[in-house]
Amino acid sequence: MAQELDSVDVVTVGAGWTGGIVAKELAQEEYQVVSLERGGERDTEDFFTVHDELGYALRYKLMQDLSKETITFRNNVDEPALPMRRYGAFLPGSGEGGAGVHWNGQTWRFLPYDFEIRSRTIEEYGEEKIPENMQLQDWGITYEELEPYFDAFEYTAGIAGAAGNIEGEIQDGGNPYEGPRQRDYPLPPMHETPVLERFKETADDLGFEPFQAPSANLTDTYTNPDGIQQGRCEYCGYCERFGCEWGAKASPITTVLPAAQETGNFELRTHADVVELLYDEDDGRVEGVRYVDRRDGQVYDQPADVVVLTAYVLNNVRLLLLSDIGEPYDPETGEGVVGKNYCYQNFGASARGFFDDEDWNLYMGAGALGASFDDLNGDNFDHSDLEFLHGGNVAINQTGDRPIANNPVPEGTPSWGSEFKAQSLEYYHSSIEVAAQGAVLPFRENYLDLDPNYTDQYGQPLLRMTFDWREQDRNLVEHIGPQLEELMNEMGADQVDATTTLEGSFDITPYQSTHNTGGAIMGADPEESVVNDYLQCWDAENLFIPGASAFAHNSGYNPTGTVGALAFRAAEGIQEYLDEPELLVAAEN
Repeated sequence: MAQELDSVDVVTVGAGWTGGIVAKELAQEEYQVVSLERGGERDTEDFFTVHDELGYALRYKLMQDLSKETITFRNNVDEPALPMRRYGAFLPGSGEGGAGVHWNGQTWRFLPYDFEIRSRTIEEYGEEKIPENMQLQDWGITYEELEPYFDAFEYTAGIAGAAGNIEGEIQDGGNPYEGPRQRDYPLPPMHETPVLERFKETADDLGFEPFQAPSANLTDTYTNPDGIQQGRCEYCGYCERFGCEWGAKASPITTVLPAAQETGNFELRTHADVVELLYDEDDGRVEGVRYVDRRDGQVYDQPADVVVLTAYVLNNVRLLLLSDIGEPYDPETGEGVVGKNYCYQNFGASARGFFDDEDWNLYMGAGALGASFDDLNGDNFDHSDLEFLHGGNVAINQTGDRPIANNPVPEGTPSWGSEFKAQSLEYYHSSIEVAAQGAVLPFRENYLDLDPNYTDQYGQPLLRMTFDWREQDRNLVEHIGPQLEELMNEMGADQVDATTTLEGSFDITPYQSTHNTGGAIMGADPEESVVNDYLQCWDAENLFIPGASAFAHNSGYNPTGTVGALAFRAAEGIQEYLDEPELLVAAEN
Protein backbone atom coordinates (compact mmCIF):
# COMPACT_ATOMS: atom_id res chain seq x y z
CA MET A 1 0.00 0.00 0.00
CA ALA A 2 1.48 3.31 -1.11
CA GLN A 3 1.69 6.20 1.32
CA GLU A 4 0.58 9.44 -0.31
CA LEU A 5 2.74 12.50 0.35
CA ASP A 6 1.91 16.20 0.17
CA SER A 7 1.80 17.55 -3.36
CA VAL A 8 4.60 19.76 -4.70
CA ASP A 9 4.90 22.02 -7.73
CA VAL A 10 7.46 19.89 -9.57
CA VAL A 11 8.97 16.45 -9.15
CA THR A 12 11.94 15.29 -11.23
CA VAL A 13 12.72 11.61 -11.73
CA GLY A 14 16.49 11.69 -11.51
CA ALA A 15 19.05 14.21 -10.29
CA GLY A 16 21.68 14.33 -13.02
CA TRP A 17 22.31 17.16 -15.47
CA THR A 18 18.71 17.37 -16.72
CA GLY A 19 17.09 16.99 -13.32
CA GLY A 20 19.58 19.37 -11.73
CA ILE A 21 19.11 22.08 -14.34
CA VAL A 22 15.31 21.89 -14.15
CA ALA A 23 15.41 21.87 -10.34
CA LYS A 24 17.74 24.87 -10.16
CA GLU A 25 15.83 26.96 -12.66
CA LEU A 26 12.42 26.36 -11.06
CA ALA A 27 13.57 26.48 -7.41
CA GLN A 28 15.11 29.88 -8.14
CA GLU A 29 11.64 31.01 -9.27
CA GLU A 30 10.27 29.86 -5.88
CA TYR A 31 8.55 26.70 -7.06
CA GLN A 32 8.76 23.76 -4.67
CA VAL A 33 10.83 21.05 -6.37
CA VAL A 34 11.53 17.48 -5.27
CA SER A 35 14.12 15.36 -7.09
CA LEU A 36 13.98 11.59 -6.70
CA GLU A 37 17.30 9.82 -7.18
CA ARG A 38 17.64 6.04 -7.09
CA GLY A 39 21.22 6.11 -5.81
CA GLY A 40 22.87 7.79 -2.85
CA GLU A 41 24.23 11.26 -2.13
CA ARG A 42 27.56 12.40 -3.54
CA ASP A 43 29.98 15.20 -2.79
CA THR A 44 33.38 16.28 -4.10
CA GLU A 45 34.90 15.15 -0.82
CA ASP A 46 33.89 11.57 -1.67
CA PHE A 47 36.61 11.56 -4.32
CA PHE A 48 39.56 13.02 -2.42
CA THR A 49 42.67 11.02 -3.45
CA VAL A 50 40.44 8.29 -4.89
CA HIS A 51 42.75 7.18 -7.70
CA ASP A 52 41.27 3.69 -7.60
CA GLU A 53 41.31 2.51 -11.20
CA LEU A 54 40.32 -1.04 -10.30
CA GLY A 55 37.29 0.02 -8.26
CA TYR A 56 35.95 2.80 -10.46
CA ALA A 57 37.14 2.09 -14.00
CA LEU A 58 36.89 -1.72 -13.92
CA ARG A 59 34.38 -2.51 -11.17
CA TYR A 60 32.00 0.37 -11.95
CA LYS A 61 31.45 1.80 -8.46
CA LEU A 62 29.50 4.78 -9.85
CA MET A 63 27.23 2.77 -12.14
CA GLN A 64 23.75 1.26 -12.01
CA ASP A 65 23.50 -2.12 -10.25
CA LEU A 66 22.81 -4.64 -13.02
CA SER A 67 21.74 -7.31 -10.54
CA LYS A 68 18.63 -5.23 -9.76
CA GLU A 69 17.86 -3.72 -13.15
CA THR A 70 19.40 -4.13 -16.57
CA ILE A 71 18.29 -4.33 -20.21
CA THR A 72 17.91 -7.20 -22.61
CA PHE A 73 19.55 -7.01 -26.01
CA ARG A 74 19.29 -8.51 -29.47
CA ASN A 75 20.49 -7.49 -32.93
CA ASN A 76 17.20 -8.21 -34.69
CA VAL A 77 13.65 -9.44 -34.07
CA ASP A 78 14.53 -13.00 -35.08
CA GLU A 79 17.00 -13.38 -32.21
CA PRO A 80 16.16 -14.04 -28.55
CA ALA A 81 16.94 -11.04 -26.34
CA LEU A 82 19.19 -11.83 -23.40
CA PRO A 83 19.93 -9.75 -20.26
CA MET A 84 23.10 -7.66 -20.08
CA ARG A 85 24.63 -9.16 -16.91
CA ARG A 86 28.02 -7.42 -17.09
CA TYR A 87 28.79 -3.91 -18.19
CA GLY A 88 30.03 -3.52 -21.74
CA ALA A 89 29.08 -1.03 -24.45
CA PHE A 90 27.68 1.72 -22.19
CA LEU A 91 27.68 2.65 -18.50
CA PRO A 92 24.54 4.30 -17.03
CA GLY A 93 25.38 6.06 -13.78
CA SER A 94 23.54 5.90 -10.48
CA GLY A 95 23.45 8.28 -7.54
CA GLU A 96 23.29 12.03 -7.13
CA GLY A 97 24.61 13.66 -10.29
CA GLY A 98 24.09 10.52 -12.37
CA ALA A 99 26.38 9.99 -15.34
CA GLY A 100 27.29 13.69 -15.07
CA VAL A 101 29.66 12.74 -12.24
CA HIS A 102 31.70 10.16 -14.15
CA TRP A 103 31.68 11.74 -17.63
CA ASN A 104 34.84 12.99 -19.33
CA GLY A 105 33.61 16.54 -19.90
CA GLN A 106 33.60 16.67 -23.70
CA THR A 107 31.00 19.33 -24.45
CA TRP A 108 29.65 20.05 -27.92
CA ARG A 109 26.79 21.85 -29.59
CA PHE A 110 25.09 19.78 -32.28
CA LEU A 111 25.36 21.34 -35.74
CA PRO A 112 22.57 23.48 -37.27
CA TYR A 113 22.26 20.68 -39.85
CA ASP A 114 21.32 18.19 -37.12
CA PHE A 115 18.14 19.92 -36.03
CA GLU A 116 16.78 20.18 -39.59
CA ILE A 117 18.47 17.09 -40.97
CA ARG A 118 15.61 15.78 -43.08
CA SER A 119 14.70 19.14 -44.61
CA ARG A 120 18.30 20.08 -45.36
CA THR A 121 19.13 16.67 -46.80
CA ILE A 122 16.16 16.80 -49.17
CA GLU A 123 16.96 20.38 -50.14
CA GLU A 124 20.59 19.53 -50.92
CA TYR A 125 20.36 16.02 -52.39
CA GLY A 126 16.71 15.18 -52.98
CA GLU A 127 14.42 12.85 -51.02
CA GLU A 128 15.82 9.79 -52.82
CA LYS A 129 19.06 10.28 -50.85
CA ILE A 130 17.29 9.02 -47.70
CA PRO A 131 17.07 5.19 -47.63
CA GLU A 132 13.55 3.81 -47.41
CA ASN A 133 13.94 2.38 -43.91
CA MET A 134 15.84 5.38 -42.50
CA GLN A 135 13.41 7.31 -40.27
CA LEU A 136 15.10 10.67 -40.61
CA GLN A 137 13.14 13.61 -39.22
CA ASP A 138 13.59 17.21 -38.13
CA TRP A 139 13.61 17.95 -34.41
CA GLY A 140 10.88 20.60 -34.38
CA ILE A 141 13.40 23.24 -33.28
CA THR A 142 16.27 25.01 -35.02
CA TYR A 143 19.81 25.63 -33.85
CA GLU A 144 19.10 29.35 -33.80
CA GLU A 145 16.18 28.81 -31.42
CA LEU A 146 18.27 26.57 -29.17
CA GLU A 147 21.42 28.74 -29.14
CA PRO A 148 20.53 30.78 -26.01
CA TYR A 149 20.10 27.54 -24.06
CA PHE A 150 23.47 26.22 -25.26
CA ASP A 151 24.95 29.46 -23.98
CA ALA A 152 23.20 29.08 -20.62
CA PHE A 153 24.60 25.57 -20.16
CA GLU A 154 28.15 26.54 -21.12
CA TYR A 155 28.23 29.47 -18.69
CA THR A 156 26.62 27.45 -15.91
CA ALA A 157 29.17 24.66 -16.33
CA GLY A 158 32.19 26.87 -17.08
CA ILE A 159 33.12 25.32 -20.41
CA ALA A 160 36.65 25.96 -21.68
CA GLY A 161 37.20 26.44 -25.39
CA ALA A 162 37.77 28.77 -28.33
CA ALA A 163 34.79 30.02 -30.31
CA GLY A 164 34.81 29.36 -34.03
CA ASN A 165 31.82 31.47 -35.06
CA ILE A 166 30.60 34.50 -33.12
CA GLU A 167 27.48 36.01 -34.66
CA GLY A 168 28.48 34.78 -38.12
CA GLU A 169 32.12 35.90 -37.94
CA ILE A 170 34.60 33.00 -38.19
CA GLN A 171 37.21 33.16 -35.41
CA ASP A 172 40.83 32.04 -35.52
CA GLY A 173 41.57 28.96 -33.46
CA GLY A 174 38.01 27.69 -33.14
CA ASN A 175 35.73 25.35 -35.06
CA PRO A 176 34.81 27.11 -38.33
CA TYR A 177 31.91 24.70 -38.89
CA GLU A 178 30.04 25.37 -35.66
CA GLY A 179 26.77 27.26 -35.63
CA PRO A 180 26.90 30.98 -34.80
CA ARG A 181 27.17 31.70 -31.07
CA GLN A 182 26.44 34.95 -29.27
CA ARG A 183 29.76 35.06 -27.39
CA ASP A 184 32.94 33.14 -26.65
CA TYR A 185 33.27 30.35 -24.10
CA PRO A 186 33.57 31.50 -20.48
CA LEU A 187 37.09 30.04 -20.14
CA PRO A 188 40.05 29.66 -22.53
CA PRO A 189 40.84 26.21 -23.99
CA MET A 190 42.94 23.54 -22.31
CA HIS A 191 46.72 23.23 -22.72
CA GLU A 192 48.10 22.16 -26.08
CA THR A 193 50.32 19.18 -25.34
CA PRO A 194 53.00 17.90 -27.76
CA VAL A 195 50.63 15.14 -28.89
CA LEU A 196 47.85 17.59 -29.71
CA GLU A 197 50.29 19.94 -31.41
CA ARG A 198 51.51 17.12 -33.65
CA PHE A 199 47.92 16.22 -34.55
CA LYS A 200 46.98 19.79 -35.38
CA GLU A 201 50.05 20.43 -37.53
CA THR A 202 49.52 17.23 -39.49
CA ALA A 203 45.78 17.74 -39.92
CA ASP A 204 46.44 21.26 -41.17
CA ASP A 205 49.01 19.97 -43.67
CA LEU A 206 46.39 17.54 -45.00
CA GLY A 207 43.90 20.35 -45.56
CA PHE A 208 41.72 19.94 -42.46
CA GLU A 209 40.89 22.74 -39.99
CA PRO A 210 41.83 21.53 -36.49
CA PHE A 211 41.09 23.26 -33.19
CA GLN A 212 41.31 22.65 -29.46
CA ALA A 213 38.24 20.72 -28.28
CA PRO A 214 35.76 22.33 -25.84
CA SER A 215 35.97 21.00 -22.31
CA ALA A 216 34.10 20.90 -19.00
CA ASN A 217 37.48 20.38 -17.32
CA LEU A 218 37.92 23.96 -16.15
CA THR A 219 41.11 25.78 -17.16
CA ASP A 220 40.90 28.33 -14.35
CA THR A 221 38.97 28.94 -11.16
CA TYR A 222 35.49 30.08 -12.10
CA THR A 223 32.37 31.55 -10.55
CA ASN A 224 29.27 30.88 -12.63
CA PRO A 225 26.17 33.09 -12.97
CA ASP A 226 24.60 31.37 -9.92
CA GLY A 227 27.60 32.32 -7.78
CA ILE A 228 28.87 28.72 -7.65
CA GLN A 229 32.67 28.44 -7.53
CA GLN A 230 34.66 25.68 -9.21
CA GLY A 231 38.33 24.75 -9.22
CA ARG A 232 40.96 24.47 -11.93
CA CYS A 233 41.89 21.21 -13.64
CA GLU A 234 45.20 19.68 -12.50
CA TYR A 235 45.45 17.22 -15.45
CA CYS A 236 45.62 14.20 -13.13
CA GLY A 237 44.06 11.84 -15.69
CA TYR A 238 41.26 10.58 -13.43
CA CYS A 239 38.12 11.91 -15.15
CA GLU A 240 36.57 9.05 -17.08
CA ARG A 241 34.47 6.87 -14.73
CA PHE A 242 35.65 8.94 -11.74
CA GLY A 243 34.33 11.88 -9.77
CA CYS A 244 36.67 14.88 -9.72
CA GLU A 245 38.48 15.38 -6.43
CA TRP A 246 39.32 18.99 -7.31
CA GLY A 247 35.79 20.07 -8.18
CA ALA A 248 37.31 21.08 -11.50
CA LYS A 249 35.17 18.94 -13.80
CA ALA A 250 31.76 20.52 -14.15
CA SER A 251 29.09 18.15 -12.93
CA PRO A 252 25.62 18.42 -11.39
CA ILE A 253 27.06 18.03 -7.87
CA THR A 254 29.39 21.01 -8.36
CA THR A 255 27.01 23.36 -10.21
CA VAL A 256 23.24 23.06 -10.54
CA LEU A 257 22.35 20.92 -7.53
CA PRO A 258 24.17 23.19 -5.01
CA ALA A 259 22.47 26.20 -6.64
CA ALA A 260 19.09 24.51 -6.23
CA GLN A 261 19.83 23.68 -2.58
CA GLU A 262 20.71 27.29 -1.82
CA THR A 263 17.17 28.44 -2.67
CA GLY A 264 15.51 26.53 0.17
CA ASN A 265 12.87 25.41 -2.32
CA PHE A 266 14.51 22.12 -3.29
CA GLU A 267 14.56 18.68 -1.73
CA LEU A 268 16.69 15.77 -2.92
CA ARG A 269 15.47 12.31 -1.92
CA THR A 270 18.02 9.59 -2.51
CA HIS A 271 17.52 5.80 -2.67
CA ALA A 272 14.14 6.56 -4.29
CA ASP A 273 13.40 4.10 -7.10
CA VAL A 274 10.55 5.40 -9.28
CA VAL A 275 8.50 2.49 -10.62
CA GLU A 276 5.52 4.23 -12.22
CA LEU A 277 4.20 7.56 -13.45
CA LEU A 278 0.63 7.95 -12.16
CA TYR A 279 -1.10 8.65 -15.47
CA ASP A 280 -4.73 9.60 -16.00
CA GLU A 281 -5.30 8.96 -19.70
CA ASP A 282 -8.79 10.49 -19.69
CA ASP A 283 -7.47 13.72 -18.18
CA GLY A 284 -4.28 13.72 -20.24
CA ARG A 285 -2.18 14.40 -17.15
CA VAL A 286 0.28 12.71 -14.82
CA GLU A 287 -0.87 13.06 -11.23
CA GLY A 288 2.54 12.23 -9.76
CA VAL A 289 4.96 9.34 -9.40
CA ARG A 290 5.16 6.15 -7.36
CA TYR A 291 8.52 5.23 -5.88
CA VAL A 292 10.08 2.68 -3.55
CA ASP A 293 12.53 3.66 -0.83
CA ARG A 294 15.33 1.17 -1.44
CA ARG A 295 16.39 1.24 2.21
CA ASP A 296 13.19 -0.13 3.73
CA GLY A 297 10.92 -1.06 0.81
CA GLN A 298 8.26 1.52 1.69
CA VAL A 299 6.18 2.63 -1.31
CA TYR A 300 5.25 6.31 -1.71
CA ASP A 301 3.05 8.30 -4.09
CA GLN A 302 4.41 11.79 -4.72
CA PRO A 303 1.77 14.06 -6.32
CA ALA A 304 2.95 17.06 -8.33
CA ASP A 305 1.57 19.73 -10.64
CA VAL A 306 4.36 18.90 -13.12
CA VAL A 307 6.39 15.72 -13.49
CA VAL A 308 9.76 15.91 -15.25
CA LEU A 309 11.24 12.64 -16.46
CA THR A 310 14.98 13.25 -16.10
CA ALA A 311 16.35 9.74 -15.66
CA TYR A 312 18.82 8.19 -18.07
CA VAL A 313 17.71 7.68 -21.70
CA LEU A 314 16.84 4.02 -21.24
CA ASN A 315 15.03 4.58 -17.94
CA ASN A 316 12.97 7.44 -19.42
CA VAL A 317 11.66 5.22 -22.19
CA ARG A 318 11.04 2.28 -19.87
CA LEU A 319 8.99 4.37 -17.44
CA LEU A 320 6.84 5.69 -20.29
CA LEU A 321 6.18 2.14 -21.47
CA LEU A 322 5.51 0.82 -17.96
CA SER A 323 3.06 3.69 -17.34
CA ASP A 324 1.16 3.27 -20.66
CA ILE A 325 1.91 6.83 -21.77
CA GLY A 326 1.96 7.23 -25.54
CA GLU A 327 1.68 4.57 -28.21
CA PRO A 328 4.53 2.03 -28.19
CA TYR A 329 6.49 1.89 -31.43
CA ASP A 330 5.81 -1.08 -33.72
CA PRO A 331 8.67 -1.80 -36.17
CA GLU A 332 6.43 -3.93 -38.40
CA THR A 333 3.97 -1.14 -39.14
CA GLY A 334 6.19 1.83 -38.34
CA GLU A 335 3.41 3.22 -36.17
CA GLY A 336 3.71 4.41 -32.58
CA VAL A 337 6.34 6.66 -31.07
CA VAL A 338 7.56 5.46 -27.66
CA GLY A 339 10.75 3.49 -28.25
CA LYS A 340 11.21 4.80 -31.79
CA ASN A 341 14.52 6.02 -33.26
CA TYR A 342 16.90 4.42 -30.78
CA CYS A 343 20.42 5.40 -31.85
CA TYR A 344 23.97 5.02 -30.58
CA GLN A 345 27.47 6.18 -31.61
CA ASN A 346 29.75 4.75 -34.29
CA PHE A 347 33.43 4.61 -33.30
CA GLY A 348 34.34 2.19 -36.11
CA ALA A 349 36.84 4.48 -37.87
CA SER A 350 40.12 4.85 -35.99
CA ALA A 351 43.89 4.64 -36.32
CA ARG A 352 46.38 3.88 -33.55
CA GLY A 353 50.01 4.77 -34.03
CA PHE A 354 53.04 3.26 -32.28
CA PHE A 355 56.11 5.51 -32.17
CA ASP A 356 59.54 3.97 -31.59
CA ASP A 357 61.41 7.20 -30.86
CA GLU A 358 58.82 9.31 -29.03
CA ASP A 359 58.19 9.58 -25.30
CA TRP A 360 55.15 11.57 -24.22
CA ASN A 361 53.84 11.80 -20.67
CA LEU A 362 50.55 10.14 -21.52
CA TYR A 363 49.65 9.42 -17.89
CA MET A 364 48.96 13.16 -17.65
CA GLY A 365 45.68 14.28 -19.11
CA ALA A 366 42.05 15.23 -18.59
CA GLY A 367 38.77 13.80 -19.78
CA ALA A 368 38.23 16.43 -22.45
CA LEU A 369 41.85 17.35 -23.23
CA GLY A 370 41.91 16.95 -26.98
CA ALA A 371 42.04 18.40 -30.46
CA SER A 372 39.52 17.88 -33.26
CA PHE A 373 38.43 18.77 -36.73
CA ASP A 374 34.91 18.85 -38.15
CA ASP A 375 35.62 18.68 -41.88
CA LEU A 376 34.14 15.16 -42.02
CA ASN A 377 31.16 15.81 -39.73
CA GLY A 378 27.53 16.59 -40.51
CA ASP A 379 27.05 17.89 -44.04
CA ASN A 380 30.35 19.78 -43.97
CA PHE A 381 31.47 17.82 -47.05
CA ASP A 382 29.74 16.79 -50.25
CA HIS A 383 27.72 13.57 -49.94
CA SER A 384 26.46 13.53 -53.53
CA ASP A 385 28.45 10.46 -54.56
CA LEU A 386 28.53 8.80 -51.12
CA GLU A 387 26.26 6.02 -49.90
CA PHE A 388 25.72 7.52 -46.45
CA LEU A 389 24.63 10.71 -44.73
CA HIS A 390 26.23 12.76 -41.95
CA GLY A 391 29.75 11.90 -40.70
CA GLY A 392 31.77 12.28 -37.54
CA ASN A 393 33.96 14.58 -35.50
CA VAL A 394 37.60 13.46 -35.71
CA ALA A 395 39.59 13.82 -32.50
CA ILE A 396 42.66 12.86 -30.56
CA ASN A 397 42.20 12.83 -26.79
CA GLN A 398 44.81 12.75 -24.05
CA THR A 399 42.59 11.57 -21.20
CA GLY A 400 45.42 10.13 -19.10
CA ASP A 401 46.62 6.55 -19.58
CA ARG A 402 46.05 4.83 -16.27
CA PRO A 403 48.19 1.72 -15.73
CA ILE A 404 45.71 -1.17 -15.55
CA ALA A 405 43.38 -0.83 -18.50
CA ASN A 406 45.44 1.39 -20.84
CA ASN A 407 48.06 -0.89 -22.29
CA PRO A 408 47.75 -0.75 -26.08
CA VAL A 409 50.09 -3.05 -28.00
CA PRO A 410 50.58 -3.53 -31.76
CA GLU A 411 48.37 -5.97 -33.60
CA GLY A 412 49.69 -9.52 -33.42
CA THR A 413 50.99 -9.13 -29.87
CA PRO A 414 49.58 -11.67 -27.40
CA SER A 415 47.06 -10.27 -24.92
CA TRP A 416 48.99 -11.63 -21.93
CA GLY A 417 52.42 -12.99 -20.99
CA SER A 418 55.98 -11.73 -21.24
CA GLU A 419 55.73 -10.37 -24.79
CA PHE A 420 52.58 -8.45 -23.90
CA LYS A 421 54.28 -6.96 -20.84
CA ALA A 422 57.34 -5.94 -22.83
CA GLN A 423 55.30 -4.30 -25.60
CA SER A 424 52.95 -2.51 -23.20
CA LEU A 425 55.95 -1.04 -21.36
CA GLU A 426 57.60 -0.13 -24.65
CA TYR A 427 54.61 1.85 -25.93
CA TYR A 428 52.99 3.09 -22.71
CA HIS A 429 54.12 6.68 -23.42
CA SER A 430 54.34 6.44 -27.19
CA SER A 431 51.06 5.10 -28.53
CA ILE A 432 48.24 7.44 -29.54
CA GLU A 433 44.90 7.06 -31.32
CA VAL A 434 42.86 9.21 -33.67
CA ALA A 435 39.17 8.30 -33.95
CA ALA A 436 35.99 9.52 -35.58
CA GLN A 437 32.88 9.78 -33.46
CA GLY A 438 30.38 8.83 -36.13
CA ALA A 439 26.74 9.84 -36.18
CA VAL A 440 24.15 7.07 -36.00
CA LEU A 441 20.92 7.73 -37.87
CA PRO A 442 17.54 6.14 -37.09
CA PHE A 443 16.36 3.01 -38.83
CA ARG A 444 13.02 1.28 -38.64
CA GLU A 445 14.53 -1.89 -37.14
CA ASN A 446 16.41 -0.18 -34.29
CA TYR A 447 14.10 0.47 -31.33
CA LEU A 448 13.27 -0.02 -27.63
CA ASP A 449 10.35 -1.90 -26.09
CA LEU A 450 9.46 -3.96 -23.01
CA ASP A 451 10.84 -7.48 -22.77
CA PRO A 452 8.12 -10.16 -22.51
CA ASN A 453 10.32 -12.62 -20.62
CA TYR A 454 12.61 -10.86 -18.13
CA THR A 455 11.75 -8.68 -15.14
CA ASP A 456 13.52 -6.50 -12.57
CA GLN A 457 13.61 -6.76 -8.77
CA TYR A 458 10.01 -5.49 -8.58
CA GLY A 459 8.68 -7.96 -11.12
CA GLN A 460 8.34 -5.32 -13.87
CA PRO A 461 9.45 -6.02 -17.47
CA LEU A 462 12.98 -5.04 -18.40
CA LEU A 463 13.61 -2.73 -21.33
CA ARG A 464 14.53 -4.58 -24.52
CA MET A 465 16.98 -3.06 -27.01
CA THR A 466 16.98 -4.13 -30.66
CA PHE A 467 19.91 -2.61 -32.52
CA ASP A 468 22.41 -3.38 -35.25
CA TRP A 469 24.72 -1.58 -37.64
CA ARG A 470 23.34 -0.69 -41.09
CA GLU A 471 25.00 -0.08 -44.45
CA GLN A 472 24.87 3.61 -43.56
CA ASP A 473 27.22 2.93 -40.64
CA ARG A 474 29.55 0.69 -42.63
CA ASN A 475 29.87 3.14 -45.51
CA LEU A 476 30.62 5.98 -43.12
CA VAL A 477 33.53 4.02 -41.61
CA GLU A 478 34.87 3.01 -45.03
CA HIS A 479 34.96 6.67 -46.05
CA ILE A 480 36.55 8.14 -42.92
CA GLY A 481 38.75 5.24 -41.77
CA PRO A 482 41.37 5.41 -44.57
CA GLN A 483 41.72 9.16 -44.03
CA LEU A 484 42.56 8.56 -40.36
CA GLU A 485 45.11 5.92 -41.34
CA GLU A 486 46.77 8.43 -43.65
CA LEU A 487 46.70 11.06 -40.91
CA MET A 488 48.42 8.78 -38.40
CA ASN A 489 51.08 7.80 -40.93
CA GLU A 490 51.72 11.47 -41.64
CA MET A 491 52.05 12.09 -37.90
CA GLY A 492 55.14 9.88 -38.05
CA ALA A 493 54.00 6.62 -36.48
CA ASP A 494 56.34 3.68 -37.05
CA GLN A 495 53.40 1.27 -37.04
CA VAL A 496 49.73 2.03 -37.61
CA ASP A 497 46.85 -0.26 -36.70
CA ALA A 498 43.80 1.20 -38.43
CA THR A 499 40.13 0.25 -38.50
CA THR A 500 38.75 1.11 -41.92
CA THR A 501 35.77 -1.24 -42.08
CA LEU A 502 32.86 -1.99 -39.75
CA GLU A 503 32.43 -5.74 -39.82
CA GLY A 504 29.84 -7.99 -38.25
CA SER A 505 26.91 -7.07 -36.06
CA PHE A 506 26.89 -4.60 -33.19
CA ASP A 507 28.51 -6.22 -30.14
CA ILE A 508 27.25 -5.07 -26.75
CA THR A 509 30.14 -6.60 -24.77
CA PRO A 510 33.09 -4.17 -25.31
CA TYR A 511 32.83 -0.60 -24.03
CA GLN A 512 32.17 1.97 -26.75
CA SER A 513 30.37 5.03 -25.36
CA THR A 514 27.54 5.94 -23.00
CA HIS A 515 25.88 7.86 -25.82
CA ASN A 516 22.50 6.14 -26.07
CA THR A 517 19.83 8.37 -27.61
CA GLY A 518 16.21 8.37 -28.73
CA GLY A 519 13.08 6.50 -27.75
CA ALA A 520 11.12 9.58 -26.59
CA ILE A 521 11.98 11.88 -29.46
CA MET A 522 11.00 15.49 -30.04
CA GLY A 523 9.28 16.89 -33.09
CA ALA A 524 6.51 19.11 -34.45
CA ASP A 525 4.05 16.27 -35.15
CA PRO A 526 2.51 14.17 -32.34
CA GLU A 527 2.15 11.30 -34.83
CA GLU A 528 5.94 11.20 -35.23
CA SER A 529 7.27 12.24 -31.81
CA VAL A 530 6.73 11.93 -28.06
CA VAL A 531 7.44 15.53 -27.01
CA ASN A 532 7.19 18.99 -28.53
CA ASP A 533 9.92 21.62 -28.75
CA TYR A 534 9.57 22.43 -25.04
CA LEU A 535 10.05 18.71 -24.29
CA GLN A 536 6.39 18.54 -23.19
CA CYS A 537 4.70 15.18 -23.75
CA TRP A 538 1.97 15.19 -26.39
CA ASP A 539 -0.05 12.63 -24.40
CA ALA A 540 0.31 14.18 -20.94
CA GLU A 541 0.37 17.97 -20.84
CA ASN A 542 2.08 18.26 -17.44
CA LEU A 543 4.83 15.72 -18.23
CA PHE A 544 8.16 17.01 -19.61
CA ILE A 545 10.94 14.70 -20.84
CA PRO A 546 14.28 16.42 -21.53
CA GLY A 547 17.48 14.50 -22.08
CA ALA A 548 19.04 12.47 -24.90
CA SER A 549 15.88 10.34 -25.13
CA ALA A 550 14.49 13.33 -27.07
CA PHE A 551 17.17 13.14 -29.80
CA ALA A 552 15.61 12.23 -33.15
CA HIS A 553 19.02 10.86 -34.21
CA ASN A 554 22.54 10.95 -32.81
CA SER A 555 25.10 13.39 -34.18
CA GLY A 556 28.88 13.09 -34.52
CA TYR A 557 29.45 14.54 -31.04
CA ASN A 558 29.12 13.70 -27.36
CA PRO A 559 25.50 14.45 -26.35
CA THR A 560 25.89 16.34 -23.04
CA GLY A 561 26.04 19.90 -24.37
CA THR A 562 22.83 19.39 -26.30
CA VAL A 563 21.25 17.59 -23.33
CA GLY A 564 22.04 20.63 -21.18
CA ALA A 565 20.55 23.04 -23.69
CA LEU A 566 17.33 21.02 -23.94
CA ALA A 567 17.07 20.95 -20.14
CA PHE A 568 17.23 24.75 -19.97
CA ARG A 569 14.64 24.89 -22.75
CA ALA A 570 12.37 22.48 -20.86
CA ALA A 571 12.73 24.49 -17.64
CA GLU A 572 11.50 27.59 -19.46
CA GLY A 573 8.54 25.66 -20.86
CA ILE A 574 7.66 24.24 -17.44
CA GLN A 575 7.65 27.68 -15.89
CA GLU A 576 5.40 29.00 -18.66
CA TYR A 577 3.08 26.03 -18.19
CA LEU A 578 2.88 26.53 -14.42
CA ASP A 579 2.20 30.23 -14.84
CA GLU A 580 -0.28 29.99 -17.70
CA PRO A 581 -1.14 26.40 -18.72
CA GLU A 582 -3.01 27.52 -21.83
CA LEU A 583 0.30 28.62 -23.36
CA LEU A 584 1.56 25.06 -23.53
CA VAL A 585 -1.04 22.35 -23.85
CA ALA A 586 0.55 19.66 -25.97
CA ALA A 587 -2.25 17.16 -25.48
CA GLU A 588 -4.65 19.39 -27.39
CA ASN A 589 -2.34 20.03 -30.37
